[in-house]
Amino acid sequence: MHAIALTEGLPVDDERSLVDVELPDPVPAPHDLLIEVRAASVNPVDVKQRASSPALAAPRVLGFDGAGVVRAIGSAVTLFRPGDEVWWAGQLDRQGSDADLQLVDERIVGRKPSSLGFAEAAALPLTTITAWESLFDKLRLDASSEGALLVVGATGGVGSILLQLVRELLPGVRTVATASNPENAQWVRSLGASAVANHHGDLVGDTLAAEPDGVDWIFSAHSAGRSEDFARLLKPFGGVVAIDNAQQIDLDTFKPKSLSWHWEFMFTRPVQRTPDMVKQHELLDAVADLVDAGRITTTLQTTLRGWDAAAFREAHRLVESGRTVGKVVVER
Repeated sequence: MHAIALTEGLPVDDERSLVDVELPDPVPAPHDLLIEVRAASVNPVDVKQRASSPALAAPRVLGFDGAGVVRAIGSAVTLFRPGDEVWWAGQLDRQGSDADLQLVDERIVGRKPSSLGFAEAAALPLTTITAWESLFDKLRLDASSEGALLVVGATGGVGSILLQLVRELLPGVRTVATASNPENAQWVRSLGASAVANHHGDLVGDTLAAEPDGVDWIFSAHSAGRSEDFARLLKPFGGVVAIDNAQQIDLDTFKPKSLSWHWEFMFTRPVQRTPDMVKQHELLDAVADLVDAGRITTTLQTTLRGWDAAAFREAHRLVESGRTVGKVVVER
């Protein structure tokens, strides 16, 4: 099969940073689906892995989000059949979606929304799982929850789907979304944000202007140096769920209000092989229903065509710039 692979961590403008390779077709293990990949998105995790990798003895296929068609199944598979159209977010310890074929455990795969094309669908799984687990598993919100949620990083892939999940499933929750220019502010309001705060300006002042008593919860994709701001904004017993790395975070500032800090890492279930891995299959199917009902829209903003290293290097360049809104997808 043809694949786009990493062999050594290099700047994205180096043609060797991602290369075209031919690899043996993979063979399914008992719970695996062998999927023909039709589209794959590029996420910040892809960029980080490419940029920081040492020289590798064998090609590493990056890519997590994907949408495609099941071509073969393992002996223990019960959830899918060959010919099914599916979407998935993959896992860190297996070869990825930047290839003609990929093996994915059926328990972390969902049915592709029938109303979306492959590129539109490939934009969603990783960010959807991250947003869903942040809201419902970590912050433990439900349809009866009432209060205000600050979304830091609202224009990114996760923030863009999280705002929609709140709008559709959490009617008592108001969202203050970060955006740094009028175009981005319009984007987050279109996804359900009730107010906007500039995280490059006066985040605390903007948020308190919308929510004078503070917020109950914070979702954060950009936490470095924000401990005091978050502690100032949160009401007593509030909580943060963060998806970035632990840098310049002073948790001592959280103690006076008994605030909590949660990490969300959507690869935990598949990498740790937790007994509830199938929850990712279930939530992807639930969101597929929401998409097909017209309640959730794709966050795809940029589609690149050309299933080769050049196209994926360009996708990495766009994501690495930090200026993208929504998702970048490469399609066959």
